[in-house]
Amino acid sequence: MIDPGQLRTRLVLQRPIETADDQGGVVRTWESFGNAWAKVVPRGSRYEMDADSAGATQAFTIMLRANFSLTLQHRLVDGGKIYRITAIRDARERGFIELDAELRVE
Repeated sequence: MIDPGQLRTRLVLQRPIETADDQGGVVRTWESFGNAWAKVVPRGSRYEMDADSAGATQAFTIMLRANFSLTLQHRLVDGGKIYRITAIRDARERGFIELDAELRVE
C-alpha cells in the first residue's frame, strides 16, 4: 500500500486544444482540467544536442491516483516544469496509475 504522504507534488493536468490557423496549419494550446497529488521520482537523465538546441532530458516515474483518464497526448505541469508523458500503466497499487515522463531542460 502506498503511503499517502509520498504524494507530495501537486501537478496540474493539461490536455491539448488544437485550432486551425489562417495559413491552414494548427495552433496547439493547453487547457488545464484537473489537479492531482503525485509521487515524482527521478530515474536518470541524458544530454542531447539537436541541430537547433542543446539540453538535457530527465526521466521520471510519476504515480498518482487513477481518478483521471490520461493519454500520451496529455502533459503534467509543476510550476515551471512541464512533464511529457511517455508511457502509462496500471500501478501495482490498486487505484493508482504509474507514468513514465520526461522533463526537457534547455
